[in-house]
Amino acid sequence: MANFQEYTILFLIWIATAITVRAVLKKFRTKRHLPPSPPSLPIVGHLHLLGPIPHQALYKLSTRYGPLIQLFLGSVPCVVASTPEMAKEFLKTHETSFLDRPKGSAVEYLSYGADFSFAPYGPYWKFMKKICMTELLGRRMLDQLLPIRREEIVQFLHFVQKKASVGEPVDVGQQLLRLTNNIISRMFLSERCANNEDESNQITKLVQEIAEISGSFNLSDHIWFLKNIDLQGFGKRVKKIRQTYDTMIERIIAEHEKERKIKQEKGEEGESIKNVLDILLDMYEDDKSEMKLTRDNIKSFVLDIFGGGTDTSAITIQWALAELITHPEIMKKAREEIDSVVGTSRLAEESDIPNLPYLQSIVKETLRIHPTGPLVVRESTEDCYVNGYEIPARTRLFVNVWAIGRDPNYWENPLEFCPERFFNAEAEGKSQLDVRGQFFHLLPFGSGKRGCPGASLALQVVHSTLAVMIQCFEWKVDGGNGTINMQEGPGITLPMVNPLICVPIIRLNPFPPFSST
Repeated sequence: MANFQEYTILFLIWIATAITVRAVLKKFRTKRHLPPSPPSLPIVGHLHLLGPIPHQALYKLSTRYGPLIQLFLGSVPCVVASTPEMAKEFLKTHETSFLDRPKGSAVEYLSYGADFSFAPYGPYWKFMKKICMTELLGRRMLDQLLPIRREEIVQFLHFVQKKASVGEPVDVGQQLLRLTNNIISRMFLSERCANNEDESNQITKLVQEIAEISGSFNLSDHIWFLKNIDLQGFGKRVKKIRQTYDTMIERIIAEHEKERKIKQEKGEEGESIKNVLDILLDMYEDDKSEMKLTRDNIKSFVLDIFGGGTDTSAITIQWALAELITHPEIMKKAREEIDSVVGTSRLAEESDIPNLPYLQSIVKETLRIHPTGPLVVRESTEDCYVNGYEIPARTRLFVNVWAIGRDPNYWENPLEFCPERFFNAEAEGKSQLDVRGQFFHLLPFGSGKRGCPGASLALQVVHSTLAVMIQCFEWKVDGGNGTINMQEGPGITLPMVNPLICVPIIRLNPFPPFSST
């Protein structure tokens, strides 16, 4: 009986405290002129409104409360921008106040606390961004490593051709992820991370787990008194993921260091093209380098590349193919363009992309409706005023890229998959349709100083892979009634809710020769 009375008293105290806090916050909000906000709950704030797919939930809230709203995710203050105009306010007009990215405990541990993507805006981040744009992901490096991308696409086509010859289905998403893993691994590390089928499956699973856990809401990061409590079991999962990755990357680095030492002893250092890991190791070993890198910096950077450059590209290609299968008339136009420009006696190349404007429009339309970065996330470093509202320092910003791509005030029939809107854009004078975020109507790679440095590589891989998939095969949906579930699944990179399983049918006879030249 005593216990019941104690719990009753505690409950009444909690209710009273919650009511008092809400009253204070309401008075505080009115005084400081903060953005509009939906009703919240004690302790959790607005966490209960997010659901399993946050960008969709945030879009629904914006339709009711406006293009700029404030939320409390537990004890973390946030603002959500859901229109191109609001995105421009934050990412251009007030960019200097929103150059940091918040880092959850899972990302902090996975990245060794030394990563580039989530580093504060400062000397280290500026140095790594400069190295990315001039060396690691610059045009010269991408051109040098073009044969690797080509070879891996050819291997992918060879696998699909084998499946087609015996009428077996293909898990399109899994095979595309394996392709992008191999491309990134060979370009950046000069080897495939997986030497056999089992290892390949492990790496594919690892990349998917990193994307999933990085995009999951961890209550311990948002409710202050749960900070040291692993309520959802994230801590255990994150440790297992990092241990798997660490074992793999340490082996690769050790092998590279051994090879570099042998080459130094033989005087063969300058005889081969350096990959990204070689460049990072050069900086790691150079005491006179502008910025001294640690081993953890290197491991974290490679993890950033895998996390940002494999799953995202694979999912974009998968969504594009799903839309083309759903819209056969668009598939037909794309094939006619490729046949006209490339022909049927050779495979489409990256060099063909500038001459395939309709293919480019398909990719742009896919990125509009299915952006693999549906939320651009920043954090304010100082107090500022946006659109007349006060935004305090340390407020988390969510720019809803997914919602902006569906803005009915700009996009005609925004839910319709229509590449023609881009194909005719130049004639209509709509330069805002640039995918690199210059005009804030399309933000698949973010915008400004903290925009994705790997955008050029991603677009090369997506265009060239999609082109040969259209050129070489018909794609028949396996099972069910032949239709595709176009719903989104949970995750930071906007996966499809169900795997895309197709039976490929060889379209060209004779099939173009498998050549990497």
